[in-house]
Amino acid sequence: MSTRMKVLGLLMFIVVLTVAPLLAQEGALPQNAPREGLRDATRAAQVESKASLYKLSLIVAGGIITLAVIAGAFCQAKAISAACEGISRNPGGAPHIRFLLLLGLILIETLVIYALLVTFIILMVKWGQYA
Repeated sequence: MSTRMKVLGLLMFIVVLTVAPLLAQEGALPQNAPREGLRDATRAAQVESKASLYKLSLIVAGGIITLAVIAGAFCQAKAISAACEGISRNPGGAPHIRFLLLLGLILIETLVIYALLVTFIILMVKWGQYA
């Protein structure tokens, strides 16, 4: 089995494991509820839908920051590896390579910080006021 297939299989397993809580079923509202209890049941359903929206936002926020960190770490490792290889091949160009390496690392880390900011925005939305 190739390495690519192993990574793809692991990724699919992680996705299925992450999505599994979304597939859980909730209990249904009673069908023969009294008329005065109907308003309470409707209110409970609205609160439950807002709670499920909040749970979904937690999962999305976790996914965003996880993917951003994984991509950022991979890109930083690749950049450092390429810079070390470039400096070892051409020691005279070390200052220029080092400057471009630091600039690239700063931009990559900025992307991860933006993903963290988006995650905070998703988590801090007041879901009850907009639904």
